[in-house]
Amino acid sequence: MFLCYRREERRIRKWRKMIGVGGSDWKHYVRRNPHVVKRRIRKGIPDCLRGLVWQLLSGSRDLLLMNPGVYETLVIYETSASELEIIRDISRTFPSHIFFQKRHGPGQRSLYNVLKAYSVYDRDVGYVQGMGFLAGLLLLYMSEEDAFWLLVALLKGAVHAPMEGLYQAGLPLVQQYLCQFEKLVIEQMPKLGQHFIDEMINPSMYASQWFITVFSYSFPFHLTLRVWDVFLCEVRILPSHIFVFCLFFIFYELRLTDFQDTITINTL
Repeated sequence: MFLCYRREERRIRKWRKMIGVGGSDWKHYVRRNPHVVKRRIRKGIPDCLRGLVWQLLSGSRDLLLMNPGVYETLVIYETSASELEIIRDISRTFPSHIFFQKRHGPGQRSLYNVLKAYSVYDRDVGYVQGMGFLAGLLLLYMSEEDAFWLLVALLKGAVHAPMEGLYQAGLPLVQQYLCQFEKLVIEQMPKLGQHFIDEMINPSMYASQWFITVFSYSFPFHLTLRVWDVFLCEVRILPSHIFVFCLFFIFYELRLTDFQDTITINTL
């Protein structure tokens, strides 16, 4: 136990040296040692540094610094057409997590503020229910303002390809990912792919929620965190590819007997 603690301490020190104070050394280190950064991220980001590293990987830290006071203005001085819908959905977001359980508690208030702010910031997209799980996951690792700008960075594409299509009318990006995902399952996991075909199971029946919540719902929490680490690091890897990896990881949970057994993958 003591040796594990010492090992983790050494790992955290390496990460702190790589990041610098408030991320001051991050870009320089990434430019000089990109393979070291990727290797360490694939091993897992230390939990105490995960929030900051996610911000650095996504580009949201730069957005925050370039837009002082914007979040406060959106929360305090603007109104959103989605406010009642957000209030209605908040209690459904991570309802078993202690941070979000208390009605009108700090977790629910922070979640409301972030979702309201984004619905005002991007009125074309507004608010869609799946955003709650995404914002909720971020709030477990960072402040409201940091979570808001990471949400902006992901949906508007500060570093990664824009993901706002997950929430636009008709969910165009969800449809694209589902199509890619179906092809990848058949290519990479042919037995499972054929089983889904035999049982007439379409990916939209079990995977839509995965994409809409960007991996933040339906998976074991430790897996969700590791997937997010890799997702934010590997800019060129599509979410559909990551979900195929997740299927490999949880394949042992499947009992290929009938439709109901197979579809329970969505509740893992």
